[in-house]
Amino acid sequence: MTAPDTPPPRPPLTPRHWPMWLGLGVMIVAARLPWLWQRAIGRGVGWLALHLAGTRRRAAQVNIELCFPAETPQWRARLLRDSFDALGIGLFEFARAWWGGIGPMRRDLRIEGLEHLRALQAEGRGVLLVSGHFMTLEMCGRLMCDHVPLAGMYRRHRDPVMEWAVKRGRLRYASAMFGNGDIRGAVRHLKRGGFLWYAPDQDMRGKDTVFAPFFGMPASTITATHQLARLTGCAVVPFFHRREGGRYILRVAPPLPAFPGEDVVADTGRVNAAIEAMVREAPAQYLWIHRRFKRQPEGRSTFYERD
Repeated sequence: MTAPDTPPPRPPLTPRHWPMWLGLGVMIVAARLPWLWQRAIGRGVGWLALHLAGTRRRAAQVNIELCFPAETPQWRARLLRDSFDALGIGLFEFARAWWGGIGPMRRDLRIEGLEHLRALQAEGRGVLLVSGHFMTLEMCGRLMCDHVPLAGMYRRHRDPVMEWAVKRGRLRYASAMFGNGDIRGAVRHLKRGGFLWYAPDQDMRGKDTVFAPFFGMPASTITATHQLARLTGCAVVPFFHRREGGRYILRVAPPLPAFPGEDVVADTGRVNAAIEAMVREAPAQYLWIHRRFKRQPEGRSTFYERD
């Protein structure tokens, strides 16, 4: 097995991989554009996605309606448009974090709560830094790596070019990368006092899930946060991050007290509540296009089906 901090072997250059290599080349070029250009072009990309990606637009629209039922239709429509703006800019943020420079982001960075991580680091205690799927996650993860040695968990990609690109790009700044199947590696890392960042807020198939509230809705959620804390004794620390114009704001909350408890559903609900608070701080930057509520306790939902 490839070591968690070693990029996988370069994938083949056979013709069937050429489209992905071409896309990777475009990404590397895009990563080197000026930041102001990236934000402007990104909004254009988001506008195109809003009008062309019908299925994903429908998923985002339904999610926003389910999570903010008390808001007006006009408010929700504006959030939908803003979320696609953030989606387009986020593509450039990902590219820049992996393949570009982040000098402009470092110059105007605000970071709060770093003392919580310093204290845990001094204790030699492992830290599970929990966040959600925001379009800023890659850039803010790289910025956080300037301050603490941070490893990450990710879902492995079937395409070997994409797998190579993701791991190689992230290992420019992360101390290690663990695939979603490498639980033993993640456990060892946390037991040794390592810092590990991951986002448990997507509907994942598998037996290790429970239904826990998210914006008042039952959401199928993996129980890995509870399990990793139980196995390693690590602290679970919510990590808030957002972009305001061209400025990034990172906020580390205190560790969740008395975590883990005896009730896995209650613990998972606490994690979802922390991520919900993050979303409320920066709703437009959340990844609304994921069908978060596609599974419900009674079975597969019909939320995302067209009328």
